[in-house]
Amino acid sequence: MTKSKALIPFLFLIGIVIISLFPFNIPNAPVVYPGISFADTAWMLTSTGLVLIMTPGLAFFYGGMVSKKNVLSTMLQSFISMAVITILWIVFGFSLSFGESFGGIIGDPSSFFMMHGVIDGAPWKLAPTIPLLLFAFYQLKFAIIAPALITGAFAERIKFTSYVLFIVLFCIFIYSPLAHATWHPDGILAKLGVLDFAGGTVVHMSAGWAALAGAIFLKGRKSTEHSPARITYVMLGTGLLWFGWFGFNAGSAFGANNLAATALATTTSASAAAAFTWIMFDAIRGKKPSAMGTCIGAVVGLVAITPAAGFVSIPHSLTIGIVSSIISNLMVEWRTRTSIDDTLDVFPCHGVGGIVGMLLTGVFAHGNVNPLVVNNGLLFGETKLFLVHFFAMIAVSIFSFGGTYLLLMLTNFISPLRVSEKEELEGLDWSQHGEKL
Repeated sequence: MTKSKALIPFLFLIGIVIISLFPFNIPNAPVVYPGISFADTAWMLTSTGLVLIMTPGLAFFYGGMVSKKNVLSTMLQSFISMAVITILWIVFGFSLSFGESFGGIIGDPSSFFMMHGVIDGAPWKLAPTIPLLLFAFYQLKFAIIAPALITGAFAERIKFTSYVLFIVLFCIFIYSPLAHATWHPDGILAKLGVLDFAGGTVVHMSAGWAALAGAIFLKGRKSTEHSPARITYVMLGTGLLWFGWFGFNAGSAFGANNLAATALATTTSASAAAAFTWIMFDAIRGKKPSAMGTCIGAVVGLVAITPAAGFVSIPHSLTIGIVSSIISNLMVEWRTRTSIDDTLDVFPCHGVGGIVGMLLTGVFAHGNVNPLVVNNGLLFGETKLFLVHFFAMIAVSIFSFGGTYLLLMLTNFISPLRVSEKEELEGLDWSQHGEKL
């Protein structure tokens, strides 16, 4: 990073230091709100740590798939998200997602500016048994991993400084509006009845469509032939993702309760079914059952069950895992026949997995699993929920793809996104960071 490019973010950090000195940042004496549960708080503290470890897990998952000369740069793109998005979230990101609603589309950025009113604030409406501060930092971990997921699509060819600018813009203009619209009680999608238990729409569909936009905008690599650097890294990353996903899904129950147990069970069931289905489907088509295929299948199952985890039964979670695995496998095969260079198949796995999960939530959701389900799924003879999810899926897809493409154009105008051909062939580890594996 050149001195001139580093100056603006450095001045921003200096501004944060100055603002932090203002007296309004001192909270009132802590208030003990009635209904706060020590058990729920302990579980959500644990879940917050579990979700955070997913991002290093993703770093290993992606890092093992790329060529050896791009392992460090690919992994750093996930790690830097933990730093950049955390700062943004504290300043006004949480406010944009969960602040006072502007038309059900976005939150007021001043609602919780610099976390003002969070430490001593009343619990969030839908998480009444845990402190607001814990809710805010639990949600931060979702905001961190969403842009990190996109990196697999344009791996091995993006400038680090431009990537940092892009994830800031993505969090402000894509992630935060979707989080607000879906998870805020006054959000437009929430009012329509869209169910997204843990982020199938907000995280995976947004990241998947953004990944497709990124792959198309940056065009293909100069050389698309490479051997994965470390398949053992991929397996390690899968284990960390699966482990952390229990906090991602079961934590979205916001308490140590039966719903959390249900979400934990459906999560591991769907992932297991998807992993086994992936390699069996490969075998039917004459391929050998591979470690890479098993890992990809497991992650696809985790993605697909995410929106449905707390709304469907365990047997139906198996079906979600099986169906999503077959569809994503076919989409990966289709993608290889196109000119789209989605390096690590983020859209076929995360985007399509999220879409399948969202639609099947509209098929299998039932009020007996979760009383928040007002309209049962299509399987139970009711059509409203499925139709709402179908049209919401179209709207979210257009918003995520189109909005991200515009942000990529803006980022590229400010700071070119693509490395030079020489830097790409040299490898991003060295050309961007001066390091080698």
